[in-house]
Amino acid sequence: MHVTAYKVGVMPKTAILFPGQGSQTPDMRDTVAAARPDLLQLATEVVGEDPFARVDDGTQFAQPAIFCASLSGWEALGRPDGDLMAGHSLGELAALVAGGSLRERDGLELVALRGRLMQDAGEQAGDGGMLAVLGAGAAEHAAELAQAHGLAVANDNSPQQVVLSGARSALPGAAAAAKELGLRAIDLPVTGAFHSPMMASAVPELQAALERVSVQAPRVTVLSAVTAEPFDDVRRRLAQALTMPVRWRETMLALHALGAERFVEVGPGRVLSGLAKRTLRDVELVGA
Repeated sequence: MHVTAYKVGVMPKTAILFPGQGSQTPDMRDTVAAARPDLLQLATEVVGEDPFARVDDGTQFAQPAIFCASLSGWEALGRPDGDLMAGHSLGELAALVAGGSLRERDGLELVALRGRLMQDAGEQAGDGGMLAVLGAGAAEHAAELAQAHGLAVANDNSPQQVVLSGARSALPGAAAAAKELGLRAIDLPVTGAFHSPMMASAVPELQAALERVSVQAPRVTVLSAVTAEPFDDVRRRLAQALTMPVRWRETMLALHALGAERFVEVGPGRVLSGLAKRTLRDVELVGA
């Protein structure tokens, strides 16, 4: 869809979006090999093997693979800066690299560590899971559903899509309650309760790694999906993202309020374009 009107007094801007886990596609390795063969080699070095070959085996492989595919998609578009950037979950690290806040190798090493720590935390807890709640009013009912069943709101993705996270034993009750509200509920095939307090064991090691990397002020405004505001303390927000919700709906609204009328998704898949379409009106959506 194309812009039909702009907010008074705000010049229209372009926002570059970097996706998170679940956006992987079968052809994304080919994209990386064509656009950034050096990055593919670096990913294999950092992970210890080709992460694309095991992308369905858990976060420790999926996250670095998606990170590389996202940066390669950005590269294929000519590395546009845009006026604003944001990333969904692990996509925040790709956005910070593209925005000049983190070095590429540091970003890849952090993503690989993050994926491994999340995988380990989920396996150690043993009973964590996630439930997607879909339908009109999903975002409105998310907090009450989570509170009533001892869960956390992990992803507030759009007005019609939220994800709850926590003890797997609590998910059936939450699913039943969601259905009573006229919503659909889908148990997600994940190994842990991501973006919830059950990821707390992963935080210290990621914090320590973040302290060792250089962080610069980004050359464009990059929004944090933890705060739905421009990054202030990059290290703090990236560590918080392990246990805090992804406030993507609010982040999209914040980008729009800052003048974004054109949204370019540069990673694999079109997940974020779909969420934008359900959250905003009268904006232009562009895929890499």
